[in-house]
Amino acid sequence: METQRLLTLFSATLLKILCKDRNIRTNGATKRELIHRLQKYATQAVVYDGRPKKDLLKEAKARNLDCSQTKTSPALIALLESADRSRTFHHFLELPAELRNMIYRFAVVVDDPMKLPGSPGRVPAICRASTQLRDESAVMLDQVKVDGRVRARKARCTGVPTMSSSICMRCLKRAVVPSETSWPLNTAQRAAFSISPSHSANPPKKTTKKTTQAKSSKTLRLPKNMRAQTARPPAPGERKAMRKKIVLSNANALEVAGLENLTTEGVRDMDKLRELEGQVLGFDGDTVDALRALEAFKPGQGWGLFKRPAALVRRDLVHLGAAMQSARESKSISRRIFFGERGSGKSVLLLQGMATAYLQGFVVLYFPDARPITDAQTAYQPIQTAEGETIYIQPRYIAHVLGNIAAANRGLLDGLRLSKQHQLPIPLQSNLSLARLLELGANDPQLAYPIWQAFLSEITAPSQPEKTGQRRPPIFVGMDGVDHIMRMSAYLDTESKPIHAHDLAIARDFLSLLSCQTHLPNGGVVMAATSTSTRPLVPTFDHYLARKHADTYAHKVTTIVDDLLQQVKIERSIRDIGLTDLEQLPAASYPQPLAKQVQDLQYRVRCYQDQNASLSSLQRYLRTFAAKLPEWDPYEVKDERVAKVMESGMAVTKVEGLSKDEARSVMEYYARSGMMRGAVTEGLVSERWTLAGCGIVGELEKGLVRARF
Repeated sequence: METQRLLTLFSATLLKILCKDRNIRTNGATKRELIHRLQKYATQAVVYDGRPKKDLLKEAKARNLDCSQTKTSPALIALLESADRSRTFHHFLELPAELRNMIYRFAVVVDDPMKLPGSPGRVPAICRASTQLRDESAVMLDQVKVDGRVRARKARCTGVPTMSSSICMRCLKRAVVPSETSWPLNTAQRAAFSISPSHSANPPKKTTKKTTQAKSSKTLRLPKNMRAQTARPPAPGERKAMRKKIVLSNANALEVAGLENLTTEGVRDMDKLRELEGQVLGFDGDTVDALRALEAFKPGQGWGLFKRPAALVRRDLVHLGAAMQSARESKSISRRIFFGERGSGKSVLLLQGMATAYLQGFVVLYFPDARPITDAQTAYQPIQTAEGETIYIQPRYIAHVLGNIAAANRGLLDGLRLSKQHQLPIPLQSNLSLARLLELGANDPQLAYPIWQAFLSEITAPSQPEKTGQRRPPIFVGMDGVDHIMRMSAYLDTESKPIHAHDLAIARDFLSLLSCQTHLPNGGVVMAATSTSTRPLVPTFDHYLARKHADTYAHKVTTIVDDLLQQVKIERSIRDIGLTDLEQLPAASYPQPLAKQVQDLQYRVRCYQDQNASLSSLQRYLRTFAAKLPEWDPYEVKDERVAKVMESGMAVTKVEGLSKDEARSVMEYYARSGMMRGAVTEGLVSERWTLAGCGIVGELEKGLVRARF
């Protein structure tokens, strides 16, 4: 009955035009057959009706189909259509380009696009799947938009209604399954082959009566200042490249006389490194090349303001150098997370840690930013682990990281050879160097993750110095913006549910090193830093950072309380107990609720001593003291996977502002570089240190070097 209604609505000429636009044969076909072919086109890729029998046989033989039992054209058509429906592909991108374009055309066209006030419209989901799918489908989306505008303009000019191919196919599909509506439809909406929707007609023109106006006075009319576009428009990706461009030298800056470099002797001798604390040191050429290859320099860190890269040696770097020396000598493992305010120097401290590790002979592995791992910018695919778990790999991102590691550690990895047999998609030489292994993974993204696993197993294997190429140095693993992998990612699984960042293979491997699940028999340092400028909302991670940070202060307070209890047992009078260590505690700078508790402890102990109370009363009070740490809000949902990683025992360090002596050293370096005018006085140091939020180095640089009045 539906076909009978369509026969009355559309003429044979219009049906032939629709079939011609879709490359459907119309030779000698009736109206009923044309409608049947158009309905087939809405549900299958190719319509074989109307083709000669010899063409059908040729197509079937080319696809290796058994056509010995099929003698007629309808049987051959049924055989080909059945093969089309049952054909499978392992990956979508393995489909031929013609079929992918056809799928893109069906995917990007929406019958009734929903637009919200102030929004440009809806973006098809296939455009957000990966970079390649976005680029390919965007071309088809633009073509559909252009075709729609051309058809609309032609209809307005000629008065002949035209019909969008995609909308027509949707209408054909709806014509097979009648819609269930509870309200009456008009004629245009009720027709399955609607070519002129009810809202598409041009609105009637308003007729206005001409009124005679009084002659106006002459006014000055100046031509508009139309600027000619003389320069070429930026190429695709050019703006992003300029935004992320790293400049490490300023030709207008002065060369700082007597500026020392961070050398191998300086980082291996801890006494000399402690003497360098509070001084600004530069980096030599080899270290700068290695750091540039690892993408350790960031665009907003101000490297391009000075003659060459240099940084302040802070106390945190001295502690980090001591941990690296211990890892190199006693094969110990140091795991630490740095956090702090924006501009406090977390990323620069991570960069200095990589420079120190490079000079001490470590293999440096670095992930420049964790945000691209989780925000659905790279292609991904699921794989099964040996334990049966489903994880997701990102081949292109891993290949990029492998290339960075190979370029930065080439001098060290060229002398290291394979020590194990690895099951890889390609055969490998038994004496292949680790540098060449990384190059193979960097050049082929499909091999990137298997080679990453092989490299990780090689670099964490026990060292065998008696064998050629089997010596294994300690490793340094760093990641900036680690808070991005402590939450749900922007990727979706096969059920359109968000994928946890811990299910991404590269994040899983780093967290395994950070939580000490992967053993480092040759020693090493695993270091991570948070990102405040692009920080996501991660309540579980923030809670454990605050709790571990408060625990470091609580340990100091507990040690002082234990010392007071020992004095109570020894001294005869309460006035003989020394309170110097307790009173020197900076309780105001402690995190809550520990700060209030320490202030109360100082006040109560001082009252006991002023009132000359008995030692037993003071002893009872001190025994009841227990440091309070931040507690988890029971109304919040805790991420147990993040909690398990944070409870593994890594240390947490808050990067504070500079001291006034360190701020003075930095300001003197600015002045000697010619980037700051005027003498560096005590008053200027105090003023700028205060305005910079008690020595936040990023704010100090903004106020002294970047600001111009």
